[in-house]
Amino acid sequence: MIAPLTPSWRHPAAIASLAALAAAGAGLLLVIGAGATPAAAGGALIEGMFSTPYAIGSSLNTAAVLALIATGFTVAHRAGLVNVGGEGQLCAGGVAGAAAGLALPAGTPPVLGVTAVLAAGCAAGALWAWAAGLLLVRRGTSEVITTLLLNFVGIGLVSLAVHEEALLRQPATSTETLPQSAPLPEAGRLPLLGPADSPATAIVAVALLAAVVTALVLHHSPTGLRLRAVGHSRPASLRLGAPVDRLRAGSLAVAGGLAGLAGAALMATAPFVLAEHFSSGYGFSGLVVGLLARGSLTAVVGVSLLFGFLTNGGINLQLASQVPASSVQIVQSLLVLFIAASMLWKEKRP
Repeated sequence: MIAPLTPSWRHPAAIASLAALAAAGAGLLLVIGAGATPAAAGGALIEGMFSTPYAIGSSLNTAAVLALIATGFTVAHRAGLVNVGGEGQLCAGGVAGAAAGLALPAGTPPVLGVTAVLAAGCAAGALWAWAAGLLLVRRGTSEVITTLLLNFVGIGLVSLAVHEEALLRQPATSTETLPQSAPLPEAGRLPLLGPADSPATAIVAVALLAAVVTALVLHHSPTGLRLRAVGHSRPASLRLGAPVDRLRAGSLAVAGGLAGLAGAALMATAPFVLAEHFSSGYGFSGLVVGLLARGSLTAVVGVSLLFGFLTNGGINLQLASQVPASSVQIVQSLLVLFIAASMLWKEKRP
């Protein structure tokens, strides 16, 4: 007997398209409510995304940061864990990257300086997440709770570091001196990928390489198979002799390491200083990208590019059309909600 075909409108791609149309419709209403015409708002959004090499390069940098966080989220999710601590891990990586960069001896070659900054950020993020993993495997504490709470600790750590001269704050020469670190030396700054009028840096290539390597490991290695088994059934994996605790804590550490790498990359990109709110909420946006990608590293790259360009387009949308840039964030949030709701509805339908 031939099984009935699934209606084409219930295909995941169709569901995503319908959700995108619904979110775009909501965005159109926000534009009209702000007093702008849809044509002017659309032109400003596109101009902010693609009009200049600077806009494209800035969008690519944002997409790279989101992709690193979402790639780490995918690794932890493969082991059945939900890492919601990308923001705190990113902050820890930024602080460690700043400390490593500012401690570089004079005359350090750029290849060694950049490597030290990124490695310090990656290690700090990994340790930050590993603490949550240790609590998970030793005490059974939910990683959702611990990674979420560690976000606030990480944000506070950045604030403390840039306000205390004994830590990373630049020397205060007047009451107008900003609470931020001293500029990173040239040896610790990420090199540009293209011409000088584009700010795209090597982090774009690093993020793409991380996504490719992670995809190969998850789909074509024994470690990836073990992570999948742990994610599907922890008791069965234990009976088969898999190192379940090590895999679960390790997957969280990898997720934190990639988020910390993203934080160090933000530090090593213009304006090359650590300041409060330097993360701009990328940790939470990366979590959304990971959720939307649903375990696909190809989707991680695609959604990161979409969000990266939309984020920078939203800035120009506010400048050129007086439409709040937060409108783009509202549309992104609605897109997530619509897709989640449609997937839940699809699963409950016969």
